[in-house]
Amino acid sequence: MDTVRLDPVDNVVTATRALEVGVAVEGTATRALIPSGHKIATQDIAKGAAIRKYAQVIGYAAGDIAAGDHVHTQNVEFRNTDAEYDYATDLRPVTPVPDSQRDSFMGYRRENGQVGTRNYIAIVTSVNCSATAARMIAAHFTPEVLADYPNVDGVVAFVHGTGCGMADSGDGFEALQRVMWGYARHPNHAGVLMVGLGCEMNQIDWLLEAYGLKQGPTFQVMNIQSVAGLRKTIELGIAKIEAMLPIANQATREPCPASDLMVALQCGGSDAWSGITANPALGYACDLLAAQGGTGVLAETPEIYGAEHLLTRRATDRATGEKLVDLIKWWEDYTARNLGSMDNNPSPGNKAGGLTTILEKSLGAAAKGGTSPLMGVYKYAEPVRARGFTFMDSPGYDPASVTGQIAGGCNLVCFTTGRGSAFGSKPSPTIKVATNSQMAQRMAEDMDVNAGTILSEGTTVEEKGREIYNLFLKVASGEMTKSEAQGLGDYEFVPWQIGAVM
Repeated sequence: MDTVRLDPVDNVVTATRALEVGVAVEGTATRALIPSGHKIATQDIAKGAAIRKYAQVIGYAAGDIAAGDHVHTQNVEFRNTDAEYDYATDLRPVTPVPDSQRDSFMGYRRENGQVGTRNYIAIVTSVNCSATAARMIAAHFTPEVLADYPNVDGVVAFVHGTGCGMADSGDGFEALQRVMWGYARHPNHAGVLMVGLGCEMNQIDWLLEAYGLKQGPTFQVMNIQSVAGLRKTIELGIAKIEAMLPIANQATREPCPASDLMVALQCGGSDAWSGITANPALGYACDLLAAQGGTGVLAETPEIYGAEHLLTRRATDRATGEKLVDLIKWWEDYTARNLGSMDNNPSPGNKAGGLTTILEKSLGAAAKGGTSPLMGVYKYAEPVRARGFTFMDSPGYDPASVTGQIAGGCNLVCFTTGRGSAFGSKPSPTIKVATNSQMAQRMAEDMDVNAGTILSEGTTVEEKGREIYNLFLKVASGEMTKSEAQGLGDYEFVPWQIGAVM
């Protein structure tokens, strides 16, 4: 099979291998060299006419395109979407799994009822000025130091480059505060130390007051200026965490229902196969999780652009769907006033992999959300309260997006990739899913699942989806992912910086 057709109404097909000139393709023949994963016109397409894949518009012909032509950036133009939105018209109710058939995993049950999949102590900074102190405190707790605390997964510094030079209200300030609150209260943390400078705009005391956070043996705060310098701050921080370690080590895993899992649905380094193999398989796993009462959180608003009309049809009610549309309008305005374009994504790597426009990429990316009803739409880093399939506003930039999802409560991350993305996250581990077998074999040390077998070996989307879902349970129970084994996750904490830097 040289090509894949996704829908009868499509006027392009996708090459499954590199094709020479003159290869027969659906009643025509290739008129150019076609890289693997790239599109071929199966009929003449007049200038200005729609190009269709997934039975949806992915762009418009920039000039006349002949049957057999390579269809890509050289002859496809992007236009902003102008969709008519329907709401709650494509609801496929989830059939709950009977209690007797509910799955479970071995997790950490916290005092507030939340469930963790890992058991870290976190150092959370309020501002870039305290980043060095936080990293030096964390660096003290080497594997040798932690050897006496086998139930503690590590001491992690979550540092960032903002926290000052910003307004004390508005989208940017509120988003950063939500991130800090989310990490401070995350179920994968057994203890938290917050470290500030003292004079920054993002005051720790304001966070404590706004979110009702109380200090105690496993939740401590300090400012460098009050402690009287960097060296003393590091010494005091080490002492505070040393006092937390015996308490954190008392945590043990116990059986917890799969309904306590909240999985961040992510993709990065995508290619043409993302929307055909790995993303639909992850979507099936999300549906399985929803049937168990668990939660999947899709994000990356710019990367559902052009597919949002499919999600509004799945919204449980009009109000939920309109929240999603409002996000799309905000992003159109945001990119316009910054002299950007919603088609700035796909990246060069995405395009090399066969993705031509953001519309094409979005249609494939949205498949990560499965087919379950859309139960809720949330701000960046806002606590996710609904169960089932949900959506969170975020950039398409993976570290910033995942940071928001983890702050919202995700205790696992599942990340699909076609080009091969070196990504990991803490405190919530990342499962990596390859879209094609060639990359999965080339980067075997990085990929946990090979969804490329859907093409190379005839595995069904459902079979691969169940494999991914079963891995959710194993990783949540403590099985290490390949990104964890390689030490990824310490530098992927990137709060989304919105607004002016002053």
